[in-house]
Amino acid sequence: MGASTSRSQGDPRVLFVMNLAFSALFCYAVVWGLDFIGALAFSWRLVAGATAVLVVLTHLVTR
Repeated sequence: MGASTSRSQGDPRVLFVMNLAFSALFCYAVVWGLDFIGALAFSWRLVAGATAVLVVLTHLVTR
């Protein structure tokens, strides 16, 4: 019994949810950090917008 040579790409729904969760966490940390140093004011709208942009960019890069 040899090892399979095909690699599973995974369930796209799970990959999307993981992309969304990690992007949101990253954007929250970046926006919080920029607010902490006084570069901009924290807002959930900004976090959501940055998350949307990052999810789209990640999807395009990994396609």
